[in-house]
Amino acid sequence: MNAGTDAMMKISPLAGLPPPPDALIDVDKLISAYYDVPDIADPLQRISFGTSGHRGSAFNLTFNELHVLAITQAICHYRRHQGIDGPLFMGIDTHALSVPAFRSALEVLAGNGVHVMAALDGEYTPTPAVSLAILTYNDKRSSGLADGIVITPSHNPPEDGGFKYNPPNGGPADTDVTTWIEHKANEILLNGSGNDIKRIPFERALHAQTTHAYDFMAAYVLELESVIDMQAIRASGIRMGVDPMGGAGVHYWPMIAGHYQLDLSVLNSKIDATFSFMPVDWDGRIRMDPSSVYAMQSLIAKKDDYTLAFACDTDHDRYGIVTPGSALIPANHYFSAAVDYLLRFRSDWNQGAAIGKTIASTQMIDRVAGDLKRNVYEVPVGFKWFAAGLRDATLGVCGEESAGASFLRRNGKVWTTDKDGIAAALLSAEMTARTGRDPAQAYDALSERLGTSFAKRIQAPATAQKRKKLAGLSAQQMTASTLAGDPILAVLTRAPGNNEPIGGLKAVTAQGWFAARPSGTEDIYKIYAESFRDEQHLSSILIQAQAMVDAALEE
Repeated sequence: MNAGTDAMMKISPLAGLPPPPDALIDVDKLISAYYDVPDIADPLQRISFGTSGHRGSAFNLTFNELHVLAITQAICHYRRHQGIDGPLFMGIDTHALSVPAFRSALEVLAGNGVHVMAALDGEYTPTPAVSLAILTYNDKRSSGLADGIVITPSHNPPEDGGFKYNPPNGGPADTDVTTWIEHKANEILLNGSGNDIKRIPFERALHAQTTHAYDFMAAYVLELESVIDMQAIRASGIRMGVDPMGGAGVHYWPMIAGHYQLDLSVLNSKIDATFSFMPVDWDGRIRMDPSSVYAMQSLIAKKDDYTLAFACDTDHDRYGIVTPGSALIPANHYFSAAVDYLLRFRSDWNQGAAIGKTIASTQMIDRVAGDLKRNVYEVPVGFKWFAAGLRDATLGVCGEESAGASFLRRNGKVWTTDKDGIAAALLSAEMTARTGRDPAQAYDALSERLGTSFAKRIQAPATAQKRKKLAGLSAQQMTASTLAGDPILAVLTRAPGNNEPIGGLKAVTAQGWFAARPSGTEDIYKIYAESFRDEQHLSSILIQAQAMVDAALEE
């Protein structure tokens, strides 16, 4: 990142370094705060579903027991409303608030007579393992369908908690579903602070006839060879290292290595709710973000020890790939190379299967699609937009700019309809084994053929009010006719693929673009930009984009 964009993001002097002691959360205080009662009269302390569920922190009364109880009760109402009466698969990650939230949710689910499938012995469960379990159970069923809950704030800081619902399609809930659940949950809160919530004590709930143990790990690991060519990886002798980042897949990786006899070393098997082993991110906060060069410094330092190294975030739905020659591969680069590989090597896939990308993803994907004569389905940020297409295999491979992806099984059937960082990481090894070049080298070959992309993402502070304003910007508020010297061809506030609002805006020229959108979970906004000219042109796009956005937010 150059000095200009560093200045815009105000990079912390601690970025990439071990966290100082005062940056670590007090886990006991956080869990105690979980049981504090939010002020429901304050809209900021009510329930709000973003692109992937409700997230917040107990310290600021945005993720507390009452929130979890109300959301879970609302999900029970939604299930009855929709006639969903199969089991509910529930998984948790390693954030400190995930275990108390699990206890609260199970109390309500048991109190409502919902059959819950939970991991053996309290094992942590990656998001893709929950998605796979739902899809496996629902296969060939038309009634008695299953759904799921994943308790995770993804890669968010250690003090955060998160709670998301996956309907019977296995993917993140669509907007109409989350709106229904959010409205019902807040209605429960506003109409008596939880008097409508049915719950039983945790010990009774844990031993209720409706609570069942499910081996998510075995079910997931034993199916992996249906989506990844494990034989090719094993035969190649590729030496791999993985950093689970203290996340939900920490025990999955040894089982994967052992079952498939891979040369795969787990570099960090610690579980620590303070995440004290994590290098701090760009702003001095701890995030388990495998797409961040700062958060990935520990793994990057080991890049020369392995043919490939990779990491996944806390719920293992995102990936980061490290190679000796390129260190951390930008997520857009890896996804572009993966798309090209999959569409060339998956001969059993439907040849009409399209590529799913989000509004802030690289245009290199469009160039790959044009080269292979495939269609692109461009949607707003949020993997929920891909779930239906992955399930019916009209989409072959889908990805977000933030290092989330999923793709079909090798036979062209659905794998997961939520993001799968484990499969995406292992795909990098398959690509290397079968082509003789790692994903960074594969991307370089794409650039030579299709053009060189220069891309960056910057982040800046934004209050909740400014984030809301940014999400509601109109094309008319962008009055400029040029961007970095080029005519603006389009200003989009809706995605081309499905005409859904993008929650921000995107400006496009012949040689570049930018997209601006607020974070759904933190007080920041993000600007994504790309140039197919050079770094100076990219810097000009970013500087003008931030000026345009800031001006619009000040109106």
